Amino acid sequence: MSEPAAKKQKTEQTQLDQLKDMTVVVADTGDFQMIKKFKPVDATTNPSLILKASKMPEYKAKVTDAIEYAKKEYKGDDEDERLGVILDRVCVEFGLEILKVVEGLVSTEVDARLSFDAEGSVKRAKRIIDMYEAEGIKRDRILIKLASTWEGIQAAKELAKEGINCNLTLLFSFCQAVACAEADVALISPFVGRIRDWYQKKYDKVYEAAEDPGVLSVQKIYNYYKKYGYKTVVMGASFRSKEEIIELAGCDKLTIGPNWLEDLENTKEQMEVKLSPEQAKDADVGPKLELDEKTFRWMLNEDSMATEKLAEGIKNFAADIVKLEDLVKSLM
Repeated sequence: MSEPAAKKQKTEQTQLDQLKDMTVVVADTGDFQMIKKFKPVDATTNPSLILKASKMPEYKAKVTDAIEYAKKEYKGDDEDERLGVILDRVCVEFGLEILKVVEGLVSTEVDARLSFDAEGSVKRAKRIIDMYEAEGIKRDRILIKLASTWEGIQAAKELAKEGINCNLTLLFSFCQAVACAEADVALISPFVGRIRDWYQKKYDKVYEAAEDPGVLSVQKIYNYYKKYGYKTVVMGASFRSKEEIIELAGCDKLTIGPNWLEDLENTKEQMEVKLSPEQAKDADVGPKLELDEKTFRWMLNEDSMATEKLAEGIKNFAADIVKLEDLVKSLM
């Protein structure tokens, strides 16, 4: 059998089932029906996904439930604070439903407008955890999502002291990943597709998956973590093709949208392990780094792609939070 034919050799397992044997598969959606269909171990949400789901007729009750919750639980007269309670509760309402259909973790995101406010992020994260715990959900099943700013990383470091684990999102650069590992962050979500988007636009080039800058970024981070003994989990996110996912088979976790889960489910071509702790031992990832705040900010500033995509990601998530606020107001 020729080498190309061997690579496309059929197997009895779907690619999704093969991937689950190599990597923890996480559903990147707020749609409970999709989660039930593909049976991931964990699930992640973000403001954009929550907004999209909240607009679906079958899930609009989650928003009205959050409004009723705030009427009962919030006794103050600060309307902005009341709205914040409602928004946090909307995210928790979706998280509670997701936890009924996944056996592992759910990630719930702190308001992106607090991305440069460590103290505010800690406060909101604790409120979210309190809401879950009041419903009988232990904190070890929740990951608090924070943007990978310096302040977000410091908030995660503080929350870890209270047993609250975090998922650092909007991660585009190696320095963000190193700073997260140095802070003993539980999990990071490097964004594969958005990195690729930037390079394709910048250089007017279409990248094959094996040379995709987003894929290469996650591979380097994974190998660096494993080579130097960091416990932080690497969860590749934001994919633009099934091939990107296949190139990261073996990564600790991969959070995948329903469209790519469907594609993997419908294909039975053979997959290979691309990442492993054993392979990482011989990887050329450079020396071990230690970053203080000044070095972190300088390295991030020097990375135009990461600086632009981080700012863009925060802006877009914040804009969707405002839209979610408008939806809440229309129902109050």
